[in-house]
Parts: sequence; C-alpha cells; structure tokens
Amino acid sequence: MSLRKGRSVIRSFTFHCCSPHFWSIIICGSEQALPAPLSTIYIPVVSFFRIFALIVASILAGCDTGKPSFQSTDITGADFGKAFSLTDHNGTQRALEDFRGRVVVIFFGFTHCPDVCPTTLAELAGAVKKLGPAGEKVQVLLVTIDPLRDTSELLAKYVTAFNPQFLGLRGSAEETARVAKEFKVIYQKVAGPRAENYAMDHSAGSYIFDQQGRLRLYVGYGRGADTFAHDIELLLKQP
Repeated sequence: MSLRKGRSVIRSFTFHCCSPHFWSIIICGSEQALPAPLSTIYIPVVSFFRIFALIVASILAGCDTGKPSFQSTDITGADFGKAFSLTDHNGTQRALEDFRGRVVVIFFGFTHCPDVCPTTLAELAGAVKKLGPAGEKVQVLLVTIDPLRDTSELLAKYVTAFNPQFLGLRGSAEETARVAKEFKVIYQKVAGPRAENYAMDHSAGSYIFDQQGRLRLYVGYGRGADTFAHDIELLLKQP
C-alpha cells in the first residue's frame, strides 16, 4: 500500500477464504510514492482498517462449512463398524437397525473390569442425565469381550446399575471375535493367580452412531461426560 497526500491509495486486494491457508490479502501500490506524515494519514488509515476488519469478518462468516463442531473424533464415512448381531441381557437378538431413530453408543468391555469400563459407563450415564428428556433417544450398548464369565444375568445387573436403559450384549466366543474385528477392537485374556481370576486387556474407546445408523464418532477413553453429552446432542439435532 502506498500513501500519497495523506490518503491511502490501494490498487488491489484479494481474499482467499476457506482455503488451506485460511485467507490471504495482497495489497499493491506505487513504490515511488512517499508516505505522508503520520498526523496526516492517521484518520483515513484507521478508518480504512475498521472497514477492512468488517469486510473480513463478513467474508469469514460466509466461510462456515456447515460441519458440526464435535469434540471427539469425526469418523463419518468409515468403512467399518457397519453391523452386528448379538443377544442382549434380556435374551433378545439385537442388530444395529433395531435402534434406528436413536443415537447409539457402543463400548467393548467386561463386568470384571477394574477401571476403564466402569469409568466409561459412568461418563455415559452422566451424559445421558445432562441431556435431560433428549437422553431417552440415546442407547448405550456394552458388548462384553468376556462371554465366558459375563452371563446375561450378570450383564443385566452390571449395566443397569449405571442406567436402567443401558443394554449389555453378548455372543459366543466366535461371534464376539467377529464383531470386535468389525469394529477394529483388540482384546486378549491376561492370566491371573488362578485360572478363573484372569483379566482382559482391550481397546478402550467408544463408537457413536447417529439416528440413521451411520457410524459418526470415535470417543477416546477418559474424555468425560461433557464431551459425550456435547457430541450426542449435536447428533440428536441432525435429521
């Protein structure tokens, strides 16, 4: 920009909005002109930049891509986690399409888990409570990776202790392995002091489906009830 006789002479400026570089401005002017004294140019220059700031704000407001601001990881369009068929703790065979019209949260764990599983389920219970009446449109599913010990009765007592509407799902060892593979979940038995006192190492994240049954989000362990509530609420507002 060159300044001549106390006025700003702006030859051209271009905006590149919503680009990978956010936006850039190019101002071109005469290289031969000398700037006027500061007292002469102060008012018009300040006025220009005030107007300029308003223009930039307006352009950036139009750059909204319409994508929701999730706090967890957006995995929309993922080519895994598309289906499952397991038995819930009431003895009913369940598939993903059974929960159409609800936001579904799936977590893989086991009832003897000392920390990760109860923490995650407590966070989810807190999130559902925060959502108020909208929480009735949320279905939390715990898929046990320990079907040997996690009977339907034990699953029922465990998950409903966090929230009465939570469901535990189980299958045979083969069915469990197949569903875990579909969701890219890794788990393995860890030997304990006695054969029946083994532990289970497993992936600790949760998956969230929207009301149309599409996998949308991955929530890492320990993100808290607020993150779950925030992202679930955004999904509930979508058609």
